[in-house]
Amino acid sequence: MTERKHSQYVKRTQKDYSMSFKLQVVTEIERGETSAREAAKKYGIQGSQTVVTWLKKYGTFDWENQIPSNMPKSQEQKILELEAKVKLLEKQKSFLEHQVDRADRKAVLFDMMIDLAEKEFNIPIRKKCSSEQSTEADKKEQKR
Repeated sequence: MTERKHSQYVKRTQKDYSMSFKLQVVTEIERGETSAREAAKKYGIQGSQTVVTWLKKYGTFDWENQIPSNMPKSQEQKILELEAKVKLLEKQKSFLEHQVDRADRKAVLFDMMIDLAEKEFNIPIRKKCSSEQSTEADKKEQKR
């Protein structure tokens, strides 16, 4: 009686990987720490094109305007590359500003929730003094 070993192959999609994981892999490759193929093996990513797709989507290399490195770039090409980089940076800036605004709104909302909880349950949730104040109070007590 021979037993067949069934492989544990599980078909995955792009949605199975978190955004932070994808960005981590892309950053590792762009820093030169590993190649796309090595990263796929290291992290068990199925499909050789998956990592390349992530590099195209989330990486900093301009895949659309690939120019061989041994060819000198004209002034126009340099300007176009810089303009594209400026657009990318502006897009990233607006995304980050949106994230900061969202985080600020969450902080305000959480503060309101804490205030409400303190009033509703009559329990002091927040500390009354910060560590800076307590160290200053300790210094004053030592002087006495």
